[in-house]
Amino acid sequence: MQSRARMQRITNTVVLLACCIVAGIAQAADSAHSNRPVRFICPFAPGGGSDAIARIFAPRLGEVTGQNWIVDNRSGASGNLASELVAHASPDGNTVLLVLDSMFTANPSLYQLPFDVEKDLQPVVILAATDQAVVVHPSVPAKTLKEFIALAKSKPGQFRHGSGGVGSSNHLAAELLKKVTGINVVHVPYKGAGPSLAAVLAGEIHMNISSVASTIGYVRAGRLRALATTGSKRNKALPDVPTVAESGYPGFEIRQWYAMAVPGGTPMAVVNRIRNAALEAQKDPGVLAAMERLGFEPEPSTIAGLVARIKKERAMWAGIIKGAGIRIQ
Repeated sequence: MQSRARMQRITNTVVLLACCIVAGIAQAADSAHSNRPVRFICPFAPGGGSDAIARIFAPRLGEVTGQNWIVDNRSGASGNLASELVAHASPDGNTVLLVLDSMFTANPSLYQLPFDVEKDLQPVVILAATDQAVVVHPSVPAKTLKEFIALAKSKPGQFRHGSGGVGSSNHLAAELLKKVTGINVVHVPYKGAGPSLAAVLAGEIHMNISSVASTIGYVRAGRLRALATTGSKRNKALPDVPTVAESGYPGFEIRQWYAMAVPGGTPMAVVNRIRNAALEAQKDPGVLAAMERLGFEPEPSTIAGLVARIKKERAMWAGIIKGAGIRIQ
């Protein structure tokens, strides 16, 4: 009996010690998480929509989490370099990727990626969404999208549109517009959305489809003419500009969205902590005001809803890419 009681005491002591060790590890991990800065990886250079969203949210995320969120611009290969960096990062919640939709919905159909988008990256939440705008240089004698389409059809192959590169979101948006309207407009790829926008501002190309955030200032200044926006309803920042659907192509809708993702294998407790912080930041008046000025809107999502959206849009863009014969050169 004494021996059995002694063994029970030893067992209880071992269990207690194990619980203490586990609790200590968890506390240390939580402490490390709370004390370390977060690398907020932005996949494009400063000045674009992705960079704007990252810098709008980073300060508020820092306040909510009690950590310093550092925006780290890692541009290249249509966002793939940033995605690969995060895919191979430690799954501890201290490395977070700012995702432009095309990185998850189009890139897998265009590139041989050195990582698996579905397995190596965990979507967290959509931070913001915006419409794109169909804009032309003021020298183009078209005041509406219908007029531009008629003009392009009368002169097939004589008008040029630009993009941030083959397979970029504005390239794919233009390809969808060309498919729906039946126009023949020549694609001119540039090394980024910025140079593409500079080209249409300079009159080197005639038309561009870019985010409202990147074009709104030039539209308001009269340096570009907005013919249509690509959402299902008019953009609040450009209320006088009709949608493509309103212009005679019902069902046409493209929303450019920006989300957060973390390395695959990140514990769901950490994923949910980051998601909750993002949802809290979305409610901040300063964040909302900054987004509204640039034509962004909050578009919160569940993790399951975001995963489903990625799957749906990936199938859509795969069809557009195949139909247009788009190849990365």
